[in-house]
Amino acid sequence: MTEPTRLFDFPYHQLEHFPLENSLAAKIDGKWVTTSTQSFVDQGNLISRGLLSLGIQPGDKIAMISNNRPEWNICDMGIGQIGAINVPIYPTISEDDYRYIFNHAEIKMCLVSDADLLLKVRHIFEDVPTLKSVYTFDQIEGANHWSLIKESAGTTPQSEVEKIKTDIKDTDLATIIYTSGTTGTPKGVMLSHKNIAANTSASAERLPTEPGMIALSFLPVCHIYERMLMYVYVTKGLSIYFAESIDTIGDNIREIKPHVFSAVPRLLEKVFDKIMAKGEALTGIKKALFFWAVRLAEKWEPYGANGGWYEWKLGIADKLIFSKWREALGGRVEVVASGSAALQPRLARVFNAAGVPIAEGYGLTETSPVISVNEEKNQGLMIGTTGRILSNVDVKIAEDGEILAKGPNVMMGYYKDEKRTREVLTADGWFHTGDIGELTGSDGKFLRITDRKKEMFKTSGGKYVAPQLIENQLKQSRFIEQAMVIGEGKKHPAVLVVPDYAFLKEWCVRHDMTCESVDEIYNNQRIRDRIWQEVEKVNQTLGSWERPKKMELSKEVWTIDNEELTPTLKLRRKVILEKHKEEIERIYS
Repeated sequence: MTEPTRLFDFPYHQLEHFPLENSLAAKIDGKWVTTSTQSFVDQGNLISRGLLSLGIQPGDKIAMISNNRPEWNICDMGIGQIGAINVPIYPTISEDDYRYIFNHAEIKMCLVSDADLLLKVRHIFEDVPTLKSVYTFDQIEGANHWSLIKESAGTTPQSEVEKIKTDIKDTDLATIIYTSGTTGTPKGVMLSHKNIAANTSASAERLPTEPGMIALSFLPVCHIYERMLMYVYVTKGLSIYFAESIDTIGDNIREIKPHVFSAVPRLLEKVFDKIMAKGEALTGIKKALFFWAVRLAEKWEPYGANGGWYEWKLGIADKLIFSKWREALGGRVEVVASGSAALQPRLARVFNAAGVPIAEGYGLTETSPVISVNEEKNQGLMIGTTGRILSNVDVKIAEDGEILAKGPNVMMGYYKDEKRTREVLTADGWFHTGDIGELTGSDGKFLRITDRKKEMFKTSGGKYVAPQLIENQLKQSRFIEQAMVIGEGKKHPAVLVVPDYAFLKEWCVRHDMTCESVDEIYNNQRIRDRIWQEVEKVNQTLGSWERPKKMELSKEVWTIDNEELTPTLKLRRKVILEKHKEEIERIYS
């Protein structure tokens, strides 16, 4: 069976080999409404012809800002097979980022899902000279519905689409995905059809999927992680059901009983927290059995490495406790793909012990995205690592410990940014990930991530945060002398603030408050609330995932003498984190 090599080939591949009545499904007015593979392909062709009729040419950029839904997949196919470029944009980014991306990518047309996003785009419409039209997936009064694109198809023959399709090579640009940059402007990662198709093929080898299985999709499809997985589902003949929202995932899982879905560690943390809360509510022997089972699961090792006695006890725990966990996840989960941030080894052990296999992987947007991933078969699971390197990817560790990757999945470069492309991509194709790691395991093929080379960090929800940008904004306030944004691997960012004590003493006088010492300022709730207002002011300019949700103050100013600053006055982050362990514990407890 020939593997698809261009993104729009995937639906045709499914139609030829695994035609489904429920290729795509979404809940509308309380009922699951399905789209067959045939309808998927037919509507994709209508979109292609409609776009051509409306003047879209090969190379034109079309933005898609939407939740996960069948319309996204259909339009992705329709855009791609006429050589136009899909530019997916994360819905919650700031208006300034929208403006920058639309102008930088020279967006010609935009597709949005709902009224809120339509309003955001309308706010910047006049600032984007290239933008000609906006269409919506929801029916919105006074807006162009996406069905109008399909209705425009009549004036263009399908032969026009076929002619363009024939000329599209797998090495051609397929999509531009904008990621946060440390310099303040997002970077447009250029991925070719081949980049993503090659990664889809190699990743599919690691996922235990069969035609007819059901996949639940809820992580944002504007990220390459969920998008690549959807191509896996399509090519392997799985039905994709789209969750209504992040809040309904539990209900949707119980309704459709998925075999596979993807998650970020933060979601798995939430699931585990709920399970533990239920355990705490038990009493007597039931409670004792519950926590006995959890303690047992925390010691789990793959492939029966703990021996027969452990496996026998695990069997009892499974019947009494873990079988109920699986029922809550629909009862037939074959694999949960975890990515975007590091998963706690404890959670990996507990879920795997409970019969909910977790396939933790690692990658970046620039690598389409997967570089390595765990799998249960072929002795391919190693707790504390991100699994074996994919079959078509090469990895080497640089002298400074940085992970370098090379393969057909490595991006073409950053759009209109040769300088930043050269900084991360060598002439012979090695991509500098910015992460520190090591190769381990008996075959030296398992990748362990040990640190981050860059200061940019990811929350446990898989979102990148560039701390310096936020810190620099915070320090513009008269109330704040120094600030450090934290949150690596945590559920949300937070901020440590050194108040401007000299200014605050004056401020207190003006407001008839007695605050003469640092201690009095530090312990004054009114002052804390006022400083928090300054943080909130900066939060209004940030994407939702970047916003510090909590704050703690530092009594001491950070100095070179105390080793919190470098000679060039840069923050020594590890030193500050260590000195403020108690405050950080309070934030995340």
